[in-house]
Amino acid sequence: MSSENTVADRLLEDARKKTAKSESPALGKAALIVGVIALLVSPISILGWIVGAVAIGLGVAAVRRPVTAKQAKIAMALGGAAILVGVFFYTLNVSLG
Repeated sequence: MSSENTVADRLLEDARKKTAKSESPALGKAALIVGVIALLVSPISILGWIVGAVAIGLGVAAVRRPVTAKQAKIAMALGGAAILVGVFFYTLNVSLG
């Protein structure tokens, strides 16, 4: 009987570690930081596009975790805004030429 308890305890401990790992807010914070950086560098068109796409990608990965869903949505919005600002400045640069 005691060997079954040991196995059950080990399985419970493994499940708690996996849950703790999935509840880490690090990915959401990283996505949010990259989103802010993307918005700051977006007047430099190509950098805004690249960093904006990275922010959207990190946001998509982080939105699956319930702890970081709000931060991830903000990061995706910032990444999208950075891409749009980059397109605006690219178009402005081409038209002024």
